[in-house]
Parts: sequence; C-alpha cells; structure tokens
Amino acid sequence: MKHVTDEMVDRLVDPAAAQRVLEEALRQFGRGEAAMQERVRTEAAGVKLSTLGAVIPGQQVAGAKVYTTIAGRFSFVILLFSAEDGRPLASFDAGAITRLRTAACSVIAARRLARPHARTLALLGAGVQGQAHAVQFCEAFGGIGRIRVFDPHLPAAAADALQRRCGVPVELVHDAGDAVSDADIVVTASRSATPLFGGERLPPGCFVAAIGSSLPHTRELDDTALRRASLIAVEWKRQTLREAGDLVQAAPDALQPPGKVVELADLVTGQVPGRRRDDEVTLYKSVGVGLQDVALAGWAWRRLQEAG
Repeated sequence: MKHVTDEMVDRLVDPAAAQRVLEEALRQFGRGEAAMQERVRTEAAGVKLSTLGAVIPGQQVAGAKVYTTIAGRFSFVILLFSAEDGRPLASFDAGAITRLRTAACSVIAARRLARPHARTLALLGAGVQGQAHAVQFCEAFGGIGRIRVFDPHLPAAAADALQRRCGVPVELVHDAGDAVSDADIVVTASRSATPLFGGERLPPGCFVAAIGSSLPHTRELDDTALRRASLIAVEWKRQTLREAGDLVQAAPDALQPPGKVVELADLVTGQVPGRRRDDEVTLYKSVGVGLQDVALAGWAWRRLQEAG
C-alpha cells in the first residue's frame, strides 16, 4: 500500500480539478449514489481522535479520514480503499487535501450563492485555510480586485506574500466589522469562540463562507447575520446541525422560515435554487465532511496511477 505525501497531492491536484471532483461527488451524494459517515470524536487526557468517512461507488473508492488534535494542532491521515474489491489502496498525509477541499467547496457554494460580479473579498483569519480560500476565490471570481484582511496575528510580510499569490491588493484592517462592511464575499476562517462582528455590518448582496469552526461551543457569526440570510447552505444537515456552533447556539427564529437551511448537494443538483436577488445575504457554513476527503483522495490516487 502506497503512502501519498502532501507534496505529491499538491503536484497531482490543482484547485480547479478539486472543484470539479468535489462537485461531482456532491452530485452523486445528492442523488443517493454515495454515503457519508459522521465525524466521531474521542478524547482523553487532552488528546482528541476524530474519524469520518465516505463510500463513493461512482468514483470506485471508499475511505476514512483519521486525525488527532493535541494542543490545538491537527495531524491528518486518510485511508483509501477500492470500492470494487475492498483492497486498501493508499494512505495520505491529508493536510493538502484538507486545505484544497475546504476552499473548493466554499467556491462551489459561492458559484450558486454569491454575485458573479464580486469585487471585494473580506478575509477574517489568514492562516492556512484563509489563504487557500483567498487564492481559490481570486481564481474562480476573476473580478475580485482587492482583499481586506482582519487577522491581528498576521505579519505584514505574510500579507505581502498573499498579495503576490493572489495578484490583487491586500489591505490589513484592524476591525472585523470594517473588513466586511463593503465586501461582496466574506470568508471567516478564524478560531474565534464568539462572533467576529455584528451581523448588521454585512452589506446587502454579500455572500459569507464561515469555515473556521466545527465545534458546537464556538461560533463566528451572530444571530443577526443568520437572520439576515435568505438561505444557509451546509454540507450535510445530519452532521452540521450537531457540530456547527453558529447554528447550534442560534436562536430558533434565526434559522427560520422552514427550508432556510439547505444542503450543498441540493444546490449542486438544482433541487434547491441558489441566489434569487441581487440584494440578498447568503451564507455557507462548513464543518468538513468525509465525502470531501475521500473524493479528493480518490482523484489523487487515480492521477498517481496515470502518472506511473
């Protein structure tokens, strides 16, 4: 059984390919042709072990992602199996896959929920995931002309590096509300336990991708932001409504009316319409699901076989 490193994944899978592969996996899930396994967390003495997985017969793979969390640091591994004969195919470092798949699914959601003429991207949290989102959004939405970053821990040199990677001006701001106040697309990629800004600061017509937490006791968005949203997309209600603090802690009326929370697969298959008006606020809340990891691992494995 071969081990696939993060460096190999980065050579084999580009963001555009990741978006295509994940969109097809979501389409298969939406048609009932693939299945997911909810995340299970086990913890003792400050060491947390988490597992989640998926079966995707249409891509001939099944697998599981297993990772530890110690002192806030994650170490990921994906195990991939053949869905045809059950044999183990490969193990993966999975840091690169996690980075690629999270941003790719945010882009998939944005293509249906953001305005296509988006010009300003607000990035709240510019760590690994935040920067991956900035790169993929700038590639997917060619009209983005500036990025406003709120991250008190980001050195100026890192902002300059992000500007070079994205090819658009990057401006550091000192208040999260100021960052989002004129944004077309907002990405929250922080580890904040409490809302980053007042939801009234979101301008009409903006799209928010909240990807920073998958824990029920933390949230990046307040009830005002949720109430203002005409639609809230999630990867999988069964898992997200148990894990996402933004939704778990929300006042009941913030998630109303019925049908406001929808699954990303239903947007991809067209069972649920996306943005309907230019001035509506739309949200995507991500916690990460096994379908994403297994689909991208399967694609990387096939590319590796083709490359010999």
